[in-house]
Amino acid sequence: MPFDPNKHKRRSIRLKGYDYRSSGVYFVTIVTQGRALLWADVCEGEVILSPAGEMVEQVWTQLPERFPRVSLDAFVVMPNHVHGLLVLGGIEPSSTALSDVVGAFKSQSTVNYTRGVREQGWSAFEKRVWQSNYFERILRNEEQLARAQGYIEQNPENWLWDHENPIQP
Repeated sequence: MPFDPNKHKRRSIRLKGYDYRSSGVYFVTIVTQGRALLWADVCEGEVILSPAGEMVEQVWTQLPERFPRVSLDAFVVMPNHVHGLLVLGGIEPSSTALSDVVGAFKSQSTVNYTRGVREQGWSAFEKRVWQSNYFERILRNEEQLARAQGYIEQNPENWLWDHENPIQP
């Protein structure tokens, strides 16, 4: 069904008035549709990637090849989501926005996952692989960057209590 602004009331979760083409560090979280456990298992605080999770990691690491003004920092693939720090740099204004980078990641990983379902027997998904939106936070200083890097690094250790974990104790 096409988007109808008279019927559908989407509320943006982006910072109003902020130009997401601006240089900076963005903490991004992207979650699977229905929080489906597609990418990995976590055992004793260690992430064990499935072949699909390895594919997701590869798509993420190739983003700078597609977007030369993007560089990557901390990143983790979890069973049903990814956390990553994307750095947009270079000359402003740029035509590349954060949403372009996230959209390309979601699109390419979905195409690859669909191929894996067909050719390698990966679990089928309903409607889409990723939730339609994503979460982001603009990191404004070194302290916020260090905190985000620590959070990403420690995420596997905290999986049991993670709100994205559908099987919390």
